[in-house]
Amino acid sequence: MRNVVIAGSGCAGNTAAIYAARASLAPLVVAGHEPGGQLSLTTLVENFPGFPEGIQGPELVENMKRQAQNFGAEYVHGSIVEADLSKRPFRLSIDGEWVETRTLIVASGASARWLGLPSEQKLIGRGVSSCATCDGFFYRDKEIMVVGGGDSAMEEANFLTRFGRRVTLVHRREEFRASRIMLDRARANAKIEFITPAVIEQVHDLEQGIVTGVTLRNLKTGETWRRDVDGLFIAIGHIPNSAVFKGQLELDAEGFIVSHGGARTSVPGVFHAGDVQDRLYRQAITASGAGCMAAIEAERFLEAEGH
Repeated sequence: MRNVVIAGSGCAGNTAAIYAARASLAPLVVAGHEPGGQLSLTTLVENFPGFPEGIQGPELVENMKRQAQNFGAEYVHGSIVEADLSKRPFRLSIDGEWVETRTLIVASGASARWLGLPSEQKLIGRGVSSCATCDGFFYRDKEIMVVGGGDSAMEEANFLTRFGRRVTLVHRREEFRASRIMLDRARANAKIEFITPAVIEQVHDLEQGIVTGVTLRNLKTGETWRRDVDGLFIAIGHIPNSAVFKGQLELDAEGFIVSHGGARTSVPGVFHAGDVQDRLYRQAITASGAGCMAAIEAERFLEAEGH
């Protein structure tokens, strides 16, 4: 019988593990299908407090993991593939092995939607990014491209004009899903250029190991051409990793966990932390803060029950 199981090993899950372990709750952390979360795909992190020179993303999450382990947290590889939250103790299947727990912290994150190109996947963290706030600074006076047609794409394009020489926004349709106010704001920005209806067919240059340009195809004419860019930002949304809890926890239409105040979910004893609930900020530091909140809530919940 576990006191706390934490689903996810990114900033939210690791911070929850540090707090829960220091409270002598001996948490079990299930690493998830993306161990380390989004930061494991990031190179230099410059906006996490306490690192004046920045820190490599994988190093930051590894440091958090070791800190949690020093206080008694246990980590297991694998994912929660089935869950029964209908009664307590909760039952969780970790790749087929069932465990029981008094409380659960869901910190399973949200996975960025990618274009799915092999060249794109190999250059993630080397010029391909899904987070303008995280990586925009590295592209000062550079050519930047953003892919997407929703509010997040408009927001990222506008934000990136603070750094880039020019921002080109590519969308597969001539109409946009973005709200009128966000679209108008992007169209009014002299540094943003629109290319529609078009898709990216190839990201260059795998041989150099960094982004140097893309091959575009016009969906109306079929014409293809190369465009030099230094940074490629994919802004076509995030998929919360909450499918295993569908029908058991209250989720919104897109699958994000609905908060019931603080770190509480619709099920007493189950708490949320990080990007699986946060569709707005999605930062390492906010995820860590949410992990702290969830662990404190779990500790108080167990205390109230006399554990």
